[in-house]
Order: sequence, then C-alpha cells, then structure tokens
Amino acid sequence: MGLPTEPEPEHDDPRPVPAPWGPASGVGSLPGTDPIEAVRLVLGELPDFPHLPELPGRGAGADLIGRTAALLVDVAVDLTPAGWRLVARPGIDLRRAHDLLERDLDALTDVADGYTGPFKIQAAGPWTLAAGLERSRGDRAVVDPGARRDLAQSLAEGLAAHAAAVEARVPGARVVVQLDEPSVPAVLEGSLPTASSFGTLPVVEATVVEQELAATVAALPGPVVVHCCAGRAPLGLFRAAGAGGVSFDSGLVQDLDAIGAAVEAGTHLLVGVIPGTDSPLGTPKATASRLQALWNELGFPAEQLHTAVTLTPSCGLAGATPAYARAAMAHVREAAKYLLPE
Repeated sequence: MGLPTEPEPEHDDPRPVPAPWGPASGVGSLPGTDPIEAVRLVLGELPDFPHLPELPGRGAGADLIGRTAALLVDVAVDLTPAGWRLVARPGIDLRRAHDLLERDLDALTDVADGYTGPFKIQAAGPWTLAAGLERSRGDRAVVDPGARRDLAQSLAEGLAAHAAAVEARVPGARVVVQLDEPSVPAVLEGSLPTASSFGTLPVVEATVVEQELAATVAALPGPVVVHCCAGRAPLGLFRAAGAGGVSFDSGLVQDLDAIGAAVEAGTHLLVGVIPGTDSPLGTPKATASRLQALWNELGFPAEQLHTAVTLTPSCGLAGATPAYARAAMAHVREAAKYLLPE
C-alpha cells in the first residue's frame, strides 16, 4: 500500500486581473435629450472607459437629485416648487424619473452590446442627496442624522441593484460606481443654505462626514469613485472613506499633499483637465504636459503616471454645446495617449 500523496497546491490564476480603470472617461452629464445618441457618442469617443450618460436637459427626473431618487429603495420623493421632497408615497414625478432611467438602460442595451471593459455609472452621493432633498416639514434632510442614515442605506441598495442591471445588460462591463458629492465642501464649512435660503446650516464634523460616506462606499460592489468638482474638495476625506478613486478639477485643487497622499495610498486619480463648458482648448499634448509637470512636482516616477490617472473634463458637460462636448471627450482621449511611456 503506497504512501498517501500530498494534495496538489492551489495556484492563483496566473492571468492578470484587468485594471478597473481606463485612460480617459467622462464625469457623467451631456447636453441633449436622446439617450441612444448619447450612449453612442460616449462609446465612440471614450472607448476604453465609457460611462452611462446623464441628460438633465430632459427636465425633472433627469437632474442629479431626481435621477438618484429613482434608484432609492422604499423611499419616495415628489417635486415641489422648491425642489425634491421626501413624501409618503410615489407620484408622477418619481414615475417619470424611473421611466427616464429605464430608457437609458434600454439605450445601453441597444448600443453597447459586446462591450468589454470598465464602465462607469454615476449617482449623487449620500451627503449631496441628503442636502438636495427636503423633509416634509421643509428643511433639508441633511440636518437629520436618522434621515441621512435611511437615505444612505436606501441609496446603497438601489445603486447595487442598478450596477447589477447594467452588468446584466452588458455582460462584459466591469462596473465602477461614481458618487457625486459637490455639496460636501459646503457641508464641512457650514455654508450650505437652509431650505428658505435665509441662513446657512451648521457645520458637520469631518469625522461624521467621513464615517457616513464610508458606510455607503463599503456597501457598494466593485470600485467606487467619489467625484467633487467644487473648490476645496476634501480628497483626503474621500480617500479615508474607502474610495478607490477620487475625481476632481485639477484647476481647483491646491493641496498637492492630498494628491500625493492619495497616490501613495494607491487611490486612482480621475483628473479633470479641461473645462466642462465651452472654452478654447489647447492641444492634447499641451494638456498632457501640464499634468506631467504636476506629477514631476509631486516627485513620482514618470513611468507610473499613465496607470495612476484617468483624464476627464473637469465637470459634467450638460452646460456645453454638443460640439464642445464631443471635442472635450476626444481631447481627453488623445491627451491620455501622450502620458504613455515612450
């Protein structure tokens, strides 16, 4: 009787894991009202890291807060003259938001068949969502910790389902979730206006903002990007909350230490390098050179730059002309090529 043989050791799959990022992408919104045309445009101009376009020009329900509200689970909102408000039961405005989102997914199915690679979806983050929704008494939900918690949990559940729906319609897509948080600087500084606009809301401590954002990030599948194209974007807070990537306007960020700390921590940078509204554009090579100069100032090896960053416009393109939006996406795609090692 022979000796028992040792089991073969398990080996990790030797194939490299595809990176969840691409060289260039968009922030989210585009001008226009045709979702099929928008998806086709994004796939054509940003083929290595496209995103699901947002078209706020379609009106109520296609805006950032209304679109995100369509993702919420067991939470209803309605549109009032003052904006979106939490209500007891859904009405026609929320149904319209659901319909618009479904049309976007149908457009994705029609146009993106066969796509393989990273694919980004966007929604308001928990703080911006709570800042943009009123409670029934007329104040912002952001002032109520219980309301914030319920909204964040509902958002995470709805976004996870949305990501699964995108992957079901485009099986080759590796979904990246972007949380848009333009309101966070105002929340931290106490400059967010009250619902009446007669005053400002109190400061929320950075530790509270970080903890509640971290809970949402942890509940989402796959890589999560936190985007903020407002001034004083707290990149360190976003990184500490667990974001795999931070998205920002490079023209507004003055704290180079925060960028350097993000790179050292392995956080991916989605760098806004050109304006989001119609402006003269230089050459893609000049845009790449400015970013290379910033990278050199940070002191990191030049050959690491192209894997550490994704180039984007500085913010959404909804306020741009269609021609500029197309040119902006082509510009960041071409600029990213100049970052590749020679």
